[in-house]
Amino acid sequence: MIQTLVRGGAAGAAGTTALNAATYADMALRGRPSSGTPAEAVDKMTKEAGHPVPGSGENRENRLSGLGALSGIAVGCGIGVAVSVLHRAGFRMPWLPGGVVTGALAMAATDLPMARMGVSDPREWSAQDWASDAVPHLLYGLVTYGMVQAAARRA
Repeated sequence: MIQTLVRGGAAGAAGTTALNAATYADMALRGRPSSGTPAEAVDKMTKEAGHPVPGSGENRENRLSGLGALSGIAVGCGIGVAVSVLHRAGFRMPWLPGGVVTGALAMAATDLPMARMGVSDPREWSAQDWASDAVPHLLYGLVTYGMVQAAARRA
């Protein structure tokens, strides 16, 4: 079981790398800024938990930005672990549908909490906003699920 967890974490890390590469390529191609929603979500969560991020001004904003990025990595690795456990339990699909489902799961795991907190409202997103979110998550899912499948074949 430990191997399943480790393989899932590694698959999620690979998928997260693909997601980040796609996101940064989109930023470079379109000249758009990075999203502030992960930092806003961390700010809101830490305040609600009674442990706000310390500091002020740029120092605090940099901490929030770093924590927002780390939370994305944690979600990506965690989804990889969950998918690996499900795969081991017998929930298996071919690569393409499995990748799409994995990407949709990751997208829901990030977008739904932000919507619930009022940090972002997907109902107000443009088509370009949806594409900027969906395409990297699709790549995440395809890479992560592919890595889970490959690791299971080698086990």
